[in-house]
Amino acid sequence: MSRTARIERVTKETKVLVEIDLDGTGQGDLSTGVGFYDHMLNQLAKHGGFDLTVRTEGDLEIDAHHTMEDTAIALGEAFARALGDKAGIRRYGSATIPMDEVLCRAAVDLSGRPYVVHDEPELAPYIGPVYPTSMTRHIFESFGFAARLTLHVSVLRAARDGSGPDAHHVVEAQFKAFSRALREAVEIDPRNAGQLPSTKGVL
Repeated sequence: MSRTARIERVTKETKVLVEIDLDGTGQGDLSTGVGFYDHMLNQLAKHGGFDLTVRTEGDLEIDAHHTMEDTAIALGEAFARALGDKAGIRRYGSATIPMDEVLCRAAVDLSGRPYVVHDEPELAPYIGPVYPTSMTRHIFESFGFAARLTLHVSVLRAARDGSGPDAHHVVEAQFKAFSRALREAVEIDPRNAGQLPSTKGVL
């Protein structure tokens, strides 16, 4: 069965198109107008093993908030639709990812219950000219609630000797850990025989 979805989200602030194939080869075709965000979505495609297309036109003349938020919402909706009834999936996934001086852990449960916990150190306010680091938490929250999943992301180590955290490394490590955790959670478990991994019988 094909696990794909297409979502179009149009508001007075943004126009978003997302296409996703959960069983892809990690190909990303991404354009949001926010370069570092595109870079992070490419991590999601590559390390999640998803084929992902994102086309967002947003009110960047104001700031990047609406563009990034609405993209994350549409992406979460597409992810949930592509999952379908969730029969046979592993459901849980986790990953601990090093990136030079940074160590990050992400854990996900495709539970149907949206809950997001996010813990990172204080970072420089921007990466590049447009990406506000305060938006990382909100991206995960927007995705998690739209996809109806439980997500915990924690930065376990970040400081370099004699200097503060490298914001680029800290955020990228989070997205890579998140992507790897999702990859594991959506995998079909051959021992599950197409059943829902829940004693409740519903996810």
